Amino acid sequence: MAKFEIKNIDVLAQRMLEDYDSANPGMLFSEGLTMNVNEAWQLQIAVANLRIKRGEKPVGYKIGCVDKGNQKMIGMNHPAWGRLWDTEQYADSAQLQKSNYDNPAMEAEFGIVLGSDIDPDKTEFEDIIDAIASVHPVIEIHNFIFRGGYPKGPELLANNAIHSGVVLGNSVSNPKDKISTDLELIYDGEVVDSWKDKRWPNDMLSAIRWLIDQQAKNRIKLKKGELILTGAFGPPIPLEDKKLVECKSSTLGSVSATFL
Repeated sequence: MAKFEIKNIDVLAQRMLEDYDSANPGMLFSEGLTMNVNEAWQLQIAVANLRIKRGEKPVGYKIGCVDKGNQKMIGMNHPAWGRLWDTEQYADSAQLQKSNYDNPAMEAEFGIVLGSDIDPDKTEFEDIIDAIASVHPVIEIHNFIFRGGYPKGPELLANNAIHSGVVLGNSVSNPKDKISTDLELIYDGEVVDSWKDKRWPNDMLSAIRWLIDQQAKNRIKLKKGELILTGAFGPPIPLEDKKLVECKSSTLGSVSATFL
């Protein structure tokens, strides 16, 4: 395996999807596949098209690598985006199988559900907030595995920003007032990561304009009913031998899942 070539994209996409389905994502990168950021996004989109063709439905987007430390870790200087899928949406208190993932790792963050389309030409903060129907605490699930060399950004992007599922907490109707909240990620009763005084909407929506602009380049706009994961404040934390995962916000609710 060598450098990415656009003429091989269909074959590469099929292999990427097969490996993802078998809980061995990104094996091509262990075989020496290399590409740049733009090629990685092309490959991600090609895999997404295969998922749509077989009947899966995209239901929104994740924003990743908002945190500068996460960007440095993978060798990029901007966020990442990936698709969310109807087959990977789970309700609060879900019971899931670790064997369905490769090094399952979690992030505690927030998701928004859109109550109306967002016009890419109208992206003032007030316009974006008005388009939000609800806010949710979420647990984002990742296959936290990298098989290629540094920089790891293209591998992350090609692997749908290493996203592999969402556990969605109860909704809070779009708060119009500014809110400050603490946030904790908890494994088996132990806090494994936490953040103080995160602000709604400024901290949670810091990268939403970036996502809108990125999709506009593909002639896509964010639509009513879509779920957007707004970006975590730290890296994914591997679950290892832990089972119970909780995301707790001091003002915006909580969500949990058990991994067996």
